Amino acid sequence: MFLTITTTGTPERPATDLGFLLHKHPGKTQEFSTSYGTAHVLYPEASAERCTAALLLEVDPVALVRRGKGKGRGGAPDAALAQYVNDRPYAASSLLAVALSAVFSSAMRGVCAARPERAAQPLPLRVEVPALPARGGAELVRALFEPLGWTVTATPVPLDERFPEWGDSRYVSLVLDVPEGKLTLGEALRHLYVLLPVLDDAKHYWVSPDEVDKLLRAGEGWLADHPEQQVITSRYLARRWSLTREARERLELVRLADVDDTDVAEIDNAVDEDSAAPGEESAPDLEEAEGKPVPLAVRRREAILAALTTAGAGRVLDLGCGEGHLVQALLKDTRFTEIVGVDVSMRALTVASRRLKLDRMGERQAERVKLFQGSLAYTDKRLKGYDAAVLSEVIEHLDVERLPALEYAVFGSARPRTVLVTTPNVEYNVRWETLPAGHVRHRDHRFEWTREEFGAWARQVAERHGYDVDLVPVGDDDPEVGPPTQMAVFTQTEQQTQHTKNTQHTQHAKNAKEVRAA
Repeated sequence: MFLTITTTGTPERPATDLGFLLHKHPGKTQEFSTSYGTAHVLYPEASAERCTAALLLEVDPVALVRRGKGKGRGGAPDAALAQYVNDRPYAASSLLAVALSAVFSSAMRGVCAARPERAAQPLPLRVEVPALPARGGAELVRALFEPLGWTVTATPVPLDERFPEWGDSRYVSLVLDVPEGKLTLGEALRHLYVLLPVLDDAKHYWVSPDEVDKLLRAGEGWLADHPEQQVITSRYLARRWSLTREARERLELVRLADVDDTDVAEIDNAVDEDSAAPGEESAPDLEEAEGKPVPLAVRRREAILAALTTAGAGRVLDLGCGEGHLVQALLKDTRFTEIVGVDVSMRALTVASRRLKLDRMGERQAERVKLFQGSLAYTDKRLKGYDAAVLSEVIEHLDVERLPALEYAVFGSARPRTVLVTTPNVEYNVRWETLPAGHVRHRDHRFEWTREEFGAWARQVAERHGYDVDLVPVGDDDPEVGPPTQMAVFTQTEQQTQHTKNTQHTQHAKNAKEVRAA
């Protein structure tokens, strides 16, 4: 396998600085042992105007077979000959990516003690790979590299130049160019580290869970917004669905944090064991104890279950499901045939999964429940077609200016027949002896509304989207300050309900037609 990296320079900023950045002296030829053979680094040219570093990887086919435990390239135990006769020594693949990481690890991280300012500067770069397996052809090569700023020249390699009628092979000769000002050397190496094995669509070593961490480290700053993110994650992780899902969920958190101009930790903050609100459960699944008042969280869930039962809902969304308390309660009632928990926090969904014991749940019960990551600030086609949606203690965790986005995503796009929204009544806060004056009940609450403020918001939402709304107290209704929790029950007007049914019927008919055509 062979790969070259070329840059140009000036007398003031000589191209030979590439040697400092790669931590490999241009005047020497160096060898490095790898698990699959020997990697050589050499410089075919090195001057102030132009410098080229080459990585040559000599693969030992016997070592490859031994480390692969005899399973061959495709994992077939009977592919005995293919274990020894294959393209591994000649075509860029995951093995070359591993060599890149091992030989140029400091350069990939952007670390250069001798030339720190050069490591941070974008360079004019040319990368050449004479033989690259490209499952998807030159079109996929361009789709992967061009969004990252590269100019791509991918020339298909014919099966045999003497017989052009045989057509092209699955290999391309790849040349990547990027002008000065676009990419640093570290960024370029990370692109190659991820995308070379993606194009080959084969991993030649065991793909363990830590591959997700490797992918996200190398993809930091570009993978979350890449238009081919799904292809990249699936292929890089050898199409292992559990790992691919984990990678995409973590990338979605990165994307949402970037959109909101905040840290991932602030987005993924639904699990907060040290700041339970007054009157809430301080530990999971508290049951009513004899002689003790029922926690407000339990009474809230009871009110929600009663409202859903009255509405005749069978398929329910728990939007902002947190640690899964409500989902767990819904599962105990067989009238709820499908329950979907949605939260932006992966930590919360992990806790919810453990709480529900999804990995040990019986098949029939498991068919009733799904958990997935999503942000309520964005429309999501997965949320459409449900009988009811619950936003329990959710809206107060959003900035007020983000509420219109949530409103449209739930009431304008998803449009369940019934929507339940609960939120604290700030007037009741004076009744909490442990809550200092002027403080909200939870440190992440962006606001807490009076009954009048919540009612005004609920009526405006209902009017804009074709719903009727009733305001229901939850907890003891204090004659002076009202209940601790206020709940709005939104119900689609009869005209809107019929419109929704017609829309769903049309969509189902369209889907059925497409299935028949396929």
